[in-house]
Amino acid sequence: QVQLVESGGGLVQAGGSLRLSCAASGRAFSTYSMAWFRQAPGKEREFVAYISWSGGTTGYADSVKGRFTISRDNSKMTVYLRMNSLKPEDTAVYYCAGRIKYRGSYSDTEYDYWGQGTQVTVSS
Repeated sequence: QVQLVESGGGLVQAGGSLRLSCAASGRAFSTYSMAWFRQAPGKEREFVAYISWSGGTTGYADSVKGRFTISRDNSKMTVYLRMNSLKPEDTAVYYCAGRIKYRGSYSDTEYDYWGQGTQVTVSS
C-alpha cells in the first residue's frame, strides 16, 4: 500500500513556474511508476506526465511537452513536476498516481494509488 500527498500548488501568473511534489509513504516506492494527471472544472481528468520506477523513462502529453518536467527521488520517496511557461489552460487540480509496473501509462485506469490533488491556478 502506498499513500500519496501532493503539495506545491498555488496561484501564478501566465508565464510563471511552479514545482509540484508528491510525497509517498508505504512500501517499495522505487518499484512504482508514477504519473501526474490533472482535471479542470467541467472536464475529464487528463494525463500530464509519467516516469518509470528508475526514472529512466518518461512520457508527456503533447500539451505540456517542452514546458513540464517530471522527475523522482527514490531516496526521498518523492516525485516532482516542474512546470514552466504556465498558461491559463494549465489551471486544474493536479493529481499524482502510482502503479506497480516499471513503465508508466497514459491511462488513469491503470493506476492503483492516487493522491488528494493540489490546485494550480494560472492567471492571464
